[in-house]
Amino acid sequence: MRGVKKIDSLCVQPTKMKKLLVIAVLIFGAGLANAQQKIGHLNSQEVMAAMPSYQSAVKQLETFQADGAAEIQMMIADYDKAVKKYMAERETLSPVRQQMEEEKLGKKEQAINEREESLQREVEAYSRELNQPIITKFNEAVKIVSDRSKYEYVFDISMLMVHTGPDLTKEVITEVVKLENAPKLVAPVVKP
Repeated sequence: MRGVKKIDSLCVQPTKMKKLLVIAVLIFGAGLANAQQKIGHLNSQEVMAAMPSYQSAVKQLETFQADGAAEIQMMIADYDKAVKKYMAERETLSPVRQQMEEEKLGKKEQAINEREESLQREVEAYSRELNQPIITKFNEAVKIVSDRSKYEYVFDISMLMVHTGPDLTKEVITEVVKLENAPKLVAPVVKP
């Protein structure tokens, strides 16, 4: 039986060990070069979880995925039904009819595979669309906090092996919630 893969596109994946090494070198090198530089860290997952737009995007993406999965499940059920019917009638069909029915089944199976691939691309595109304004607000909130407190570097704790410096997560959450609740500016309509 075929299964439908769940796509976890909104989860931030930590990068490879290479990036960690580069970050560690930057931190220690920057610390040695200028002991007065301020470095802070935050937990991006905690910040995202505090954003209503992130929570809404997760729900929208889950609904989109569930709708696509239901569509694929219907295609699979139709395929399974056609296979059972073919298996029951196969002995009574002529070789030419058997070949025709097998080609039909092959096309149904191919359609399922193509739809699964297309759904994955659609989910990824929709995820990018939903994530863009969230990432913009997140980055803006981090910039506000880092500028206000004069931090040269702010790292996500998922990228740090040691994170004993100042934790800016709560400050960033405060700023991102302000940005989320700020009234949306609507461009005036200009009539000719």
